[in-house]
Amino acid sequence: MMIRCRSDLSHVRRIVVKIGSSLLADADSGIRQDVIDRLVDELAALIAEGKQVAVVTSGAVALGRVRLGWLDRALTVHEKQAAAAIGQPKLMRAYGRAFARHDMSVAQMLLTKDDLRHRRRYLNASNTSETLFSAGVVPVVNENDTVVVSEIKFGDNDSLGALVSLVVDADLVVMLTDVAGLFERNPVEYADARRIGIIQHLDDAHFAMAGDAGSAFGTGGMASKLSAARVATRGGVAAAIISGKEKGALGRLLAGEDEGTLFLCGTDRQSKRQHWITEVLHAAGEIHVDAGAARALQEQGGSLLPVGVTAVSGVFDKGDCVEIIGPDGVIAKGLCNYTAEEMRLIMGHASSDIESILGFHDFSSVMHRDNLVLI
Repeated sequence: MMIRCRSDLSHVRRIVVKIGSSLLADADSGIRQDVIDRLVDELAALIAEGKQVAVVTSGAVALGRVRLGWLDRALTVHEKQAAAAIGQPKLMRAYGRAFARHDMSVAQMLLTKDDLRHRRRYLNASNTSETLFSAGVVPVVNENDTVVVSEIKFGDNDSLGALVSLVVDADLVVMLTDVAGLFERNPVEYADARRIGIIQHLDDAHFAMAGDAGSAFGTGGMASKLSAARVATRGGVAAAIISGKEKGALGRLLAGEDEGTLFLCGTDRQSKRQHWITEVLHAAGEIHVDAGAARALQEQGGSLLPVGVTAVSGVFDKGDCVEIIGPDGVIAKGLCNYTAEEMRLIMGHASSDIESILGFHDFSSVMHRDNLVLI
């Protein structure tokens, strides 16, 4: 469904709820079971109303750090992976106990960005979630920090929550944090700071209001939540930022009350395929084009032909994602019909010359308009 105002929130069918580390972990107790129990009570009430809920949770690395006593220093990549391996079972046990109080089962889903870059694995994750929802099981999703490295890392679980909302075909993604929404200025420093209730379209002014991460455990601050909201809304999923510390905040949000900050889907919505290309896929190389080709793509909605290509960089295969670079910078991103080596042979030539150059002619365009997204 399309959420156009707060009153529409009462009709949402499927929700992704992202819970941050700042709510779940501390240096003394490791995990705040009381907080998890309270939040799960609210989620269970929604499920009892007929809504489907997926949880995206942080906390595995934080819990592992507490268990190992690694609190006062930065961790190496391998130490973070080890901490996640220790913390993840504890985290799932905590959710399992909390949902069991409502006679509900949970299922662990661990993802990396690399899983979602492969279309088949993306669809497998989507199909798995559908099966879990049909069985009445709550998916609990986390980044697979035990194996993740920087190039396949989501960056923070706000981004993961936004992408999961597309994978599971949600109506709404809610980010629970330690503040009550987006404020025009820091509410900790300014008692009269005004909360922004609804945002129709995110712009630079909103990002200028965002601060840095405010927790020793968290990796994402308000800026990361705004970026996640932009990813979700472009994919057709509304987003909200609310306080996870205030009891009943989630229920009030879904009842249409003035709770937190609600982000509506704007006019720059993308199809799921476009969203997958722009937000998930890693560009394996670059195709540089001349001004004429850039105009054809940007103004006429055309496909990219080899005649307009001036240079190729990187190593990529057929079907890989590449960026298109015009005279003034990046203009598009999409799936290429030819390998980098083949592109270097046919660039600057007419489509009618492809077969004589390569010995075959699979496509007249090097990137079809349906597989191309303007940036």
